[in-house]
Amino acid sequence: MCLYSRDMLKIILSELNHNLIWMKWGWTAWMFLYFMISGTHPLITVHQPPVLTAALGEDLIMPCHLNLSNEEKMTARPVLYWVHTDNEKLWVPSERYKRRVDLLDSDPLSLNKSIRLKNVQLADNGKYLCKVSVTMAGGKSFRMKGNGTLVMVYGNMTFGLTSHNDSLLQCEVNVTQGPGLVLSIFHNECKPQTVDSASGDTDAALPYVTLSETIPLRGGGKYECQLHLNENLIVESIFNYTPPVAGKDEKNILTAHPTTSPESGVAVFPEPWFLYVALLLVPTTILLGLVTVLLINRP
Repeated sequence: MCLYSRDMLKIILSELNHNLIWMKWGWTAWMFLYFMISGTHPLITVHQPPVLTAALGEDLIMPCHLNLSNEEKMTARPVLYWVHTDNEKLWVPSERYKRRVDLLDSDPLSLNKSIRLKNVQLADNGKYLCKVSVTMAGGKSFRMKGNGTLVMVYGNMTFGLTSHNDSLLQCEVNVTQGPGLVLSIFHNECKPQTVDSASGDTDAALPYVTLSETIPLRGGGKYECQLHLNENLIVESIFNYTPPVAGKDEKNILTAHPTTSPESGVAVFPEPWFLYVALLLVPTTILLGLVTVLLINRP
């Protein structure tokens, strides 16, 4: 019997994500309302998604949009500063990001300051800030920044029978450290009991951890390994398993390969009883044929 259905897991993850969003954005919303009411800050905002995931070696779009109220007018093109929280610049890029970053919109006056990060590596994980300097009518200048985007990177997912036990199914994936990533295995839409589940090596010298989950094979069907970020499916791998037919496949294995004696360690082959019977039948058949001929030709 499965422990959880996929729908139940989605509900649990959705509730957790909902609570995290309220905790994360509650303070931001309060500050935003404070500045609007007090009138101490112009209605200029920079919007970034809180979390992004990227596959190792693929390109990643990192959104950043500058929003102005109808009362605000720019008199010069905005200046963009995309930075990692370790103070490395993406635009204009530092050595680490050189030739790996492009603007999606090349129009200098565009409010879309999103970038494309090419050939994502595990070391690219972390939080990124989009900062924009704008000059408004009346000579007012401001530097605004978004709340930051946490980038988490995942590697190739491996999913199959373990090398030491053909009755166990294991799924593994390397991911950079961050909250909300969950690895799960489902069998025919249900989540079975796990044999082993690990969050991986937490060595600070490594840019990633290994998420791993192992379950016993419980009959044939479709097994799915899924990596979720909260309730969102990030990547999955499917393993279709057909159990061997009892008796038939076992017989074929026994006749195809010699058995090994546990005492001597020498290969022992089955006795060739069919060959013995055939050798006995040949002379008997010849003798019966001669007797028949003699009886027919007897005067």
